[in-house]
Amino acid sequence: MRMAKGEKVFVGLSGGVDSALSAALLIEQGYDVTGVFIKIWQPAFTRCTWKEDRLAAMRVAVALGIPFATLDLSDEYEREVIGRMQADYRAGRTPNPDALCNRFIKFGAFRRFAALHGADLVATGHHAQIEKGSGRLLRGADPGKDQAYFLWQLTRDDLLHALMPIGGMTKQAVREAARTRGIPVAERPDSQGLCFVGDIDMHGFLSELLAPAPGMVLDAAGAMIGTHDGAALYTLGARHKFRITDPDAAPAPLYVIATDVSANTITVAPSATGAMRRDVALLETNWCSGTAPQGGRYLAEVRYHQEPQGCTLEGSRVIFDLPQLAVPGQSLVLYDGAACLGGGIISA
Repeated sequence: MRMAKGEKVFVGLSGGVDSALSAALLIEQGYDVTGVFIKIWQPAFTRCTWKEDRLAAMRVAVALGIPFATLDLSDEYEREVIGRMQADYRAGRTPNPDALCNRFIKFGAFRRFAALHGADLVATGHHAQIEKGSGRLLRGADPGKDQAYFLWQLTRDDLLHALMPIGGMTKQAVREAARTRGIPVAERPDSQGLCFVGDIDMHGFLSELLAPAPGMVLDAAGAMIGTHDGAALYTLGARHKFRITDPDAAPAPLYVIATDVSANTITVAPSATGAMRRDVALLETNWCSGTAPQGGRYLAEVRYHQEPQGCTLEGSRVIFDLPQLAVPGQSLVLYDGAACLGGGIISA
């Protein structure tokens, strides 16, 4: 644990227990703490919860006796997260909004705001750890909550100016510590879904956002066997939200093994193996240490909470020990043991 030495830290208070306990722990360690609620863009077609979340964050700040501020990053979120999402989906890629949010909002615009107002550091309630001295990004102690996967785009400078105080704790321990300290959101449920937006149906969300046209579902031979809501809404491996109308088609479940947004078709098959790949090229790579890892043996995750897969790194190409459902646009994150090395965007 680093020594505070009176350093000024801005904590992103979301209204949840993780960020609330993070602020409490930093106060106990001697930091000069300010709580900041980050308001972001929310679409008119979803239930808006930001006022409730902000009130919960304010209650935490009052209980802890710390200054509180609201930072409106609606424009930045709409441009950097939602805008990039729209462009990717329309191009047939499946982006990772949580990774984008961490890069451009929490450790982008929020960090710049904090520095502008005299903060030495920013802190979040992420379930991940930053190793003292080295600044290495490590997995969170709770395997079920570990969020290192979403942080792969952070730079060494980001990590050296960030704190993640609860990363070494399990979620159960976080709630118990919050109860012990009388933190008012100790029992508040965790938010789920799109970063900051909450618990939403992604298919419905994208339908509203992209306004796609219905199209044809094809079998592996190219014959039409059903309809779908728009090719941009589907990702490889999906097996729901399309309709099979041909009574002679293979029985459910059927998996999406290809999408073609220009033709507005999706192709399905009884197994997802047809979409699996033995190797992928990485785009927009970022290595958290600032130096690319040398070619060799590592562990990879091609989706959140996937069982880590053995692989070999050769330049910007990753060769898997076993074929993987590696979806274009998603994040491939590399690990060396518990250390998150960084990663890249899976190419088509």
